[in-house]
Amino acid sequence: MMKQTAMIVGVAAMAAGTALAADPARIDWTQVPATKLTLFFPGQASYEWVRNDHKGGKGAKAAAGGQACEKCHEGEEKDLGDALVKGGPLEPTPVKGKNGTIDLAVQAAYDAANAYLRFQWKTQQPYGGTEHQYLRYDGKEWKVYGYPKLDKVVQDGAQPGIYEDRLAIMIDDGKVPGFSKQGCWLTCHDGSRDMAKQFTKEQVAANPLLTAIKKSDVRKYLPATRSDPTDWKTGLAVADIAKIKAAGGFVDLIQWRAHRSYPVGMADDGHVLEFRLADAGKDMFSGNADRSTHQPKLMWDEKKVGYRSITADALRKGDHFLIAGQNAVPFDPNAGWKAGDMIPDYVTSREAAAGSAADNKAIASWKDGMWTVVIIRPLGLANADDKMLKDGGVYNVGFAVHDDNITTRGHHVSFVKTLGLGAEAEIKAVKLP
Repeated sequence: MMKQTAMIVGVAAMAAGTALAADPARIDWTQVPATKLTLFFPGQASYEWVRNDHKGGKGAKAAAGGQACEKCHEGEEKDLGDALVKGGPLEPTPVKGKNGTIDLAVQAAYDAANAYLRFQWKTQQPYGGTEHQYLRYDGKEWKVYGYPKLDKVVQDGAQPGIYEDRLAIMIDDGKVPGFSKQGCWLTCHDGSRDMAKQFTKEQVAANPLLTAIKKSDVRKYLPATRSDPTDWKTGLAVADIAKIKAAGGFVDLIQWRAHRSYPVGMADDGHVLEFRLADAGKDMFSGNADRSTHQPKLMWDEKKVGYRSITADALRKGDHFLIAGQNAVPFDPNAGWKAGDMIPDYVTSREAAAGSAADNKAIASWKDGMWTVVIIRPLGLANADDKMLKDGGVYNVGFAVHDDNITTRGHHVSFVKTLGLGAEAEIKAVKLP
């Protein structure tokens, strides 16, 4: 029942937030060609590895010379994923039982107002991954409960693996050097979270660029933002990075999240330049932990959902979304909390989402082991942090799916493809009447 209720809430919020030229739920997708892609597990294969150690240097030379990854590896996705996921030099902490590949079906359509991108994939587990980390009361205080499967606390058995399923789309309009050839490998670097030579807190604190943009870790970035493209510590001046952005030298990043955007019918909007950044405005999700007390800010409205918290035995027995203004009320610290009580660590809100960060709508469902997700992206966006999609345009795109309670490099990724709106491309969007 919660899943059905969440979907109704999400679609209603989506419809209220924008006037859609077409109802995506009523598009006849049987008339839209599907492109079948095999996404594979990449391990710690980074920009630096691709250009230095790849195939003992032979592949590195080709990559550094601008050769497309798919030129050498087309059709090898399954073999690559199945080998890398088992462990080895590119996977120091393999996740037991993880699939090496995911089959992703992609369909595209558009009209005068929007592009509609439809995705389908089977989940590894017999449930849709709508759960995310919680705040759990231990009898004295509230602490985070549940982490991604790559984290040491999960691999050591100290915490359960809990993380939302996620779909990501990178879009380049031809203004990012190298993206059309090497795609997401242009953004994934040694030093980042869960990658080789991961950053230290001391390194981040001493880094002028990360200090200037107020970041406390290292995430995706484009090589053009570093004076040495292979060293995250060598950032350009903020003013010089702003010039790259003004010239369109960034990658658009759309992410649909099964816990933090799905229940309100949205997909968040961001971009990659010197960091993985949210677009201007406000996302549809925010943290639920009070920074001073560490207690939740909101709890479930017991009058509406029948409970104010859950316990671990309720996980994956229905969807547990905390939605501001719909099923959430202010947290009551005197409500007789017991050890084991859990409240989501994130709260979602369609009404609070604003600005460029709130551009994308989405509808989704999980049925018979399969996610079906439709992203609705407005055409003609003129924001400084968006790639403008338009009739006749051709774009370089890359896709990633996070499945089975995992994040960062634990995803499955595609090689670069082209997306055309009324133009020839590997994925050709059908124009709707």
